[in-house]
Amino acid sequence: MSLHRLFLRYAITLPSGTLKWIGVRPEKKQPLIALDKVMAIKHKGLEGDHRCIKTPDSARQVTLISEEFIQQIAHYCNKNSIAPALLRRNLVVSGINLNALRYQQFRIGDAIFEASALCHPCSRMEAVLGHGGVSAMLGHGGLCCKIIKSGEIKLGDSVDVLNTQQDLF
Repeated sequence: MSLHRLFLRYAITLPSGTLKWIGVRPEKKQPLIALDKVMAIKHKGLEGDHRCIKTPDSARQVTLISEEFIQQIAHYCNKNSIAPALLRRNLVVSGINLNALRYQQFRIGDAIFEASALCHPCSRMEAVLGHGGVSAMLGHGGLCCKIIKSGEIKLGDSVDVLNTQQDLF
């Protein structure tokens, strides 16, 4: 049984999540700019993000993290909260188990995404979060995703797992 099918057995039972935050980075190593909506471009990335003009079909076109993971990271860093932009992820969702989305296709707004791999923290997290920042994010860094179908996404959109190829059309 493929990992996709194994995870799908459980992913299709997930409740819908909600898109809570959107951020793009026009240039590498620059701060993220928070947006209310953005166009997700098939095989490229989010419009206005530096990854959108890089290698087409990259498995890391969009990065995704959950509010629940951010709360865990804050807890491990002994902080009350952490601004989403500091973690350098494009999308923040809430109410859905991200680890169960791995290898799955899901819809946010008009766009369809496919979760490809875990998004591991980079060494910059030590500077941003303080000593132990990378350790705090291990297992809570979110997911890397590809965009399978272009479309607009906006704050408040639901995050829904697609359980068949028919859901793509």
